[in-house]
Amino acid sequence: MQVEYALGGIFLNCTHQISITGPACQKLSPDYSSTNIPDMPPCSFKPEEYKGMSKERMLQIRRQYCNPMIMKGTSYKNPVFVNQGYMQWLWDVDGKRYLDLFAGVATVSVGHCHPKVTAAAQEQLKRLWHTTIIYVYPAIHEYCEKLAAHMPDPLKMVYLTNSGSEANDLAMLMARFHTGNHDIITLRGSYHGGSPQTMGLTSYASYKFPVASNSGCSNTMCPDVFRGLWGGSHCRDSPVQTTRDCGCGQGHCMAKEQYIGQLKETLATSVPGRIAAFFAEPIQGVGGAVQYPKTYLKEAYELVRERGGVCIADEVQTGFGRTGSHFWGFQGHDVLPDIVTMAKGIGNGFPMGAVVTTPEVAASFAKCLHFNTFGGNPMACTVASAVLDVRIPSLNNTAMNFKPNILQVSRDPLPTEDMLEIFEEVKDMGVLIGKGGLYGQTFRIKPPMCITKEDADFFLAVFNKCIHSYMERR
Repeated sequence: MQVEYALGGIFLNCTHQISITGPACQKLSPDYSSTNIPDMPPCSFKPEEYKGMSKERMLQIRRQYCNPMIMKGTSYKNPVFVNQGYMQWLWDVDGKRYLDLFAGVATVSVGHCHPKVTAAAQEQLKRLWHTTIIYVYPAIHEYCEKLAAHMPDPLKMVYLTNSGSEANDLAMLMARFHTGNHDIITLRGSYHGGSPQTMGLTSYASYKFPVASNSGCSNTMCPDVFRGLWGGSHCRDSPVQTTRDCGCGQGHCMAKEQYIGQLKETLATSVPGRIAAFFAEPIQGVGGAVQYPKTYLKEAYELVRERGGVCIADEVQTGFGRTGSHFWGFQGHDVLPDIVTMAKGIGNGFPMGAVVTTPEVAASFAKCLHFNTFGGNPMACTVASAVLDVRIPSLNNTAMNFKPNILQVSRDPLPTEDMLEIFEEVKDMGVLIGKGGLYGQTFRIKPPMCITKEDADFFLAVFNKCIHSYMERR
C-alpha cells in the first residue's frame, strides 16, 4: 500500500509509502495511538440547509439517465452526497462535515468557494460571461501577462484551453509541427489525458480502450525507485528513505543510471532516430505519486534534444505551488522544458487549461490556424487571475515533520478490496481522500492548499486509526 501526501502544498517532500501484507504485518509504532483521535478541527462557516432532491432520487437519476461510466466512477460504496463547500471543507446533504483532502482530484488549489476568487467571479459574471479571442478584451491579456510572469525565460507564450487533456493534445501537435518529427515518448504509468490523441500518451491500462488511438507514441520504463527494478527502500531517492544515504558512489546513482539505460534502449529500438517529444509529469500523479531519482529528467531531456525532440512537462497535477518548494514541479528537477501544460489548479475548479511554450515553438505553430471557442474566455481568465492573486501561507516547516509509520514487508500492492475497506472507513470518520496507482495501491492525499497543521494532525490520527483497525481485523 502506498500513501501519497501533499499536505499544505507539500507534494514532493511528503510522499510516503506504506507496505502491509497479511499476517506478516508487525504492530505499528506506539508513537501513534490507535484510540487517541482528536476532534475534527473547528470551522466557523455555516452551510445552508439542504432542501433539494432526495438522495434516493439522485441515485435513481444517476442510474437511469447518466452514462454507466459515471456510476463506475463513484468513489464509495456508500456515496457522499455533496451539498456545499468552503475552503478545505465539504458538507453533505445531511449536514455532515468532511475534511476534503482530495480537492476534486487535486483541482481546488486555494479552497472551495474562496472569498476572493468568488468575488472576482461574481463581478465578471455581471459584466461579461463570454466572448472569444477574435476580440481584444482585458481579462485574457491581464491573465496571460500574470501567468507568464510565473514562468522562467523563455517560456512566455501562452495558449489557453479548457482542460488538461486538451492542453496535452495541443502540446503534441505543437511538438510535431515544430520538429517535423512524429514519435513521442512517455513513461510507463503516465496519465496525460483520455482524448483519442492523448490516450496514446497515457500508459495506464485502466484508461485505455481497445480502439485505435494516436499512433507514434511509445513508452519507456518509469524510473520508480520504490517499486521499480532498481532502487528499493534504501535508495537515496526513495520516498520511504529517511537518512538519504545509500551505497552508490559519490556523484553516482545506480538506479538513475539503470533507468536512463532503459530510455536509451527505447530510443535505440522503439522509435526512429529523430523524435518529436518526450512527455513527463515531474511526479506521476494518477500513476501513484512516483518520484524519480535525482538528475533523471535532466539526462532524459539531453537525450531527447540530441534526437531533435522537445521536452514537455505535464504540470496538471504538480503546478501552481503543489510541490511546496517550487511553483512548478520541473523546477525541482533543475530542468527547463520547451513546452509546459497545465490545468486543474489553474482555475480552482473552473474548467481551464493552458499550454506555455517558447517563442520559437509558438512561431512554428502560428504557421497554421488553430482556434478554441472557450479557451481563455472572460470568466475563465478572471477566475484564474484571482487564483494567482491568492497567497496561501506555506506549511513547509510543519507538514514536513509528519512521518507515518513505514512497514516494509513487501512492496506488493495490498488487495483492492482491502484498500477500499480502509478508504471507506477514512471517509466514514470525516476525511475524503483519493485512490489510484498503477496497481490500485495508492491512497492519494492532495488537499486545497489552505489546510492547517491542525487539519493535518487530524487526518494523520484518522488514517492511523483506520490502519490499526484494518490490521486488527486481519
